[in-house]
Amino acid sequence: MTKYFSTRSESVTASAPEAILRGIAPDGGLYTPLDFSGMQLRPAALLDKTAIEIAAEVIGKLLPDFGADEMRALVASAYAGKFETDELTPVVPVGDACVLELFRGPTSAFKDVALSVLPRLIAASRDKLGVTDEIAILTATSGDTGKAALAGFSDVPGTRIAVFYPDGGVSDIQRAQMVTQRGANVSVCAIRGNFDDAQSGVKAIFADDEANGWAAKAGVRLSSANSINLGRLAPQVAYYFKAYVDLVLTGAAALGDEVNFVVPTGNFGDILAGELARRMGLPVGRLVCASNANNVLTDFIRTGRYDRRREFHKTLSPSMDILVSSNLERYLLLASDGDFALVQRLMTELRENGVYEVPAALRETVRRRFCAYCATDAEAIETIGRVWHEQEYLLDPHTAVAWTAMERFRREVGTDAATVVLATASPYKFPHTVLRAIDGETPADGFEAMDRLRALTDVPIPPNLAALRGQKVRFHDCIDRDEMLAYVQRAIAK
Repeated sequence: MTKYFSTRSESVTASAPEAILRGIAPDGGLYTPLDFSGMQLRPAALLDKTAIEIAAEVIGKLLPDFGADEMRALVASAYAGKFETDELTPVVPVGDACVLELFRGPTSAFKDVALSVLPRLIAASRDKLGVTDEIAILTATSGDTGKAALAGFSDVPGTRIAVFYPDGGVSDIQRAQMVTQRGANVSVCAIRGNFDDAQSGVKAIFADDEANGWAAKAGVRLSSANSINLGRLAPQVAYYFKAYVDLVLTGAAALGDEVNFVVPTGNFGDILAGELARRMGLPVGRLVCASNANNVLTDFIRTGRYDRRREFHKTLSPSMDILVSSNLERYLLLASDGDFALVQRLMTELRENGVYEVPAALRETVRRRFCAYCATDAEAIETIGRVWHEQEYLLDPHTAVAWTAMERFRREVGTDAATVVLATASPYKFPHTVLRAIDGETPADGFEAMDRLRALTDVPIPPNLAALRGQKVRFHDCIDRDEMLAYVQRAIAK
């Protein structure tokens, strides 16, 4: 059995099914593999496989407690016929770069890749462990995770899900996706504050339940659909392998060549998946971390100092409006070769003082593997407009931040290696911003903006977004962070 360790204690371990059901470790840490020797995967062995087959191979390597046949069936049921293309996550050339389109799933965001699989992993984990308790999924979202999780878990037997999002901190289309969600087992609630308030509130609920055991008394187990859950993170690794295979098959890279990936990220999960792919044997060159004005990760990668004591900015790329990047904790454990005491100390310093600084050797390890750049809203707007007018390719605001970072990376590093920009959302999830960038228009209504953008560009509106128009709003709750615990306890008691 493969062991997954809490980032904060070598003695707190779990199997894959246990880690997936728990979501977060009892000590507040995140379950992480440390030994990748049995998880190696040669890209050459994937060249003749379909996207679904590649995903099953990669996820199966990371979660070997699930049998190969079981994983193939699980992944096929998650993806087959549910994405816009059988390629799931196609790589498309745009100018002299490549874009990995991660938004072709049922909610038009990259979170679909993982959150189509996670409910099935949870169901299979319950069966393996003989668990009969209901699983209550608690999720904080900065925009895209919420809808993808709601869609994935809607009416899944034995589960219920509560999603918390920052009031005023998501686009109107993202909000419409969540508050109109159907399903008898779903609930959605706004939080007065930002994503960090929602995320820390969810973690506090887990900690309170660990201390007081109120969920178990109601026959319920808490889990998470955020990337703090190992089962959420594992499927994201697969699209790095799939992108590499696509580059080789199209001649954009030769087998064995290193490839750079540029990732717009706030919580460090999407880019950490690239690091896990590298540890599994994928020839990853540099991972380029792209941030908006909330550039806490940019500063950390450049200086080794993580300081969340800064102004929080509401930006045009709201899914990256984050100052506490949870998955960085996993990378600290990996990069320090399993120094649990160090990670525990750093997380204590972050909680108590809002800042930590890593040792010099660890700082240099980070800088060898990662580069970091940030972009302002004005720069993202300029990039969206320029790429459309020069290449006739529509970028959403998050991907525009990554594209801006890619251009700076190339200028500074001068690499000849193939470079892939991860596109994390459909531009139609942010039609106001995209329309303003390419034409200067700013309609008051999001659906009017979608229609105008479609007329100008001839780029189709994803059917799931077009279908939002006129749907009934089901959820109106808005609470303070300190009310989240009572909200969840009331929901579980129903």
